[in-house]
Amino acid sequence: MKWRGFLEIIVNMFYPRKIYKQFLAHAQTPLVTVLTGMRRTGKTTLIQQLLLDLPNQNSLYMDLQRPDNRELFEQKNYEAIRESFIAQGLSANKPMIVALDEMQLAPDSASAIKYLLDHHKIKFIVTGSSSYYLKNLFSESLSGRKKLFELHPLDFGEFLTFKEISFSPTDWKKGTFNTSEYNRLSSYYEEYIRFGGFPQVALAQSESQKRDLLLDIMSSYVNIDIRSLADFSDERNLYALAKLLAGRVGGRVEYSNLSRLIGLSRPTVTNYLRFFEKTYLVTTVPVYTKSVDREIVKSRKLYFCDTGLANTLAELSSGAQFENTLFNQLARVGQVQYYALKTGHEIDFILDSDLAIEANETPIENNLVHLTHMASSAGIANLRLIGRHQSPKFTNYAWAGSVL
Repeated sequence: MKWRGFLEIIVNMFYPRKIYKQFLAHAQTPLVTVLTGMRRTGKTTLIQQLLLDLPNQNSLYMDLQRPDNRELFEQKNYEAIRESFIAQGLSANKPMIVALDEMQLAPDSASAIKYLLDHHKIKFIVTGSSSYYLKNLFSESLSGRKKLFELHPLDFGEFLTFKEISFSPTDWKKGTFNTSEYNRLSSYYEEYIRFGGFPQVALAQSESQKRDLLLDIMSSYVNIDIRSLADFSDERNLYALAKLLAGRVGGRVEYSNLSRLIGLSRPTVTNYLRFFEKTYLVTTVPVYTKSVDREIVKSRKLYFCDTGLANTLAELSSGAQFENTLFNQLARVGQVQYYALKTGHEIDFILDSDLAIEANETPIENNLVHLTHMASSAGIANLRLIGRHQSPKFTNYAWAGSVL
């Protein structure tokens, strides 16, 4: 088909993502394969490569940002939609695969997908930028007949892959500071902290290009995702809140304070923040607790999906940049919580409820003493310091760049 040559040009520099193997495997099942994630994380590239790698070549890619493709799914005659697929090159005598990119722009497509799946066994692979939209829409019409994959900005291992830099994964939960890997890779990790892990940004050659791309990503989020997915009357308020939140990464979400600072009602701020979470801009992290009497149980801590993006919205301190970056690394490894006492003492991260982690830019012995005490208070036996820089003498910690 004509579009296949076009795809081959687009993805001729394809770098594999960690979810790709599972994504490809599920795409060969009869169920609907759903790929969602923040805008510009590489969903389109992944789905286009997928169509080239599938053994069944009777496939069609449709970009729903095109008005004519969206109009196709607005009609109520679903048989006519199938006929359109055939007119665009699909064989009626072979199993069909149809990839719909940016499905949230065609809200009527879910009913058509269900009909064509049930009556003609057409395999659908769809992408979208909102977990809330896709999960809720499909839960109503395709319950039990889909699997959702989430694509985030690059983790540090993927970042190195995109840079074509070799690395050897190590057990960062054990051992001492790895000096040789730090000397070889620390400059890349510093770039990762500063500019984040959006694929286009990672591949950009100059700092000015990286900054321009990050500004464009945020602009696209405001002008496309907010307008297409939400019924908010004033996008400027959402942008102002995003900037306010960026300056508070690693801090607790205090709705009343945010409401006062931005001049919006608390319910409005709550709705805006919920929207940011469902469209992957931010994540709020719950507290780890076993005793309601001793710990703060309601406040959640907030992190941005990408430190580079947060840096375009606010002037983050060096420590905040590092903590936000490490959070996103750990969030790809397991479930992240934090621990806090009413005294104000905290453990930065609790990973999978059994590993206490403290982030220190340049760890020292006293940091380990404090973490040991706090982990004991939380009832957690395993603990680990993670640092950004090499400490002059202390070595009982992991370098953050080894969290791959």
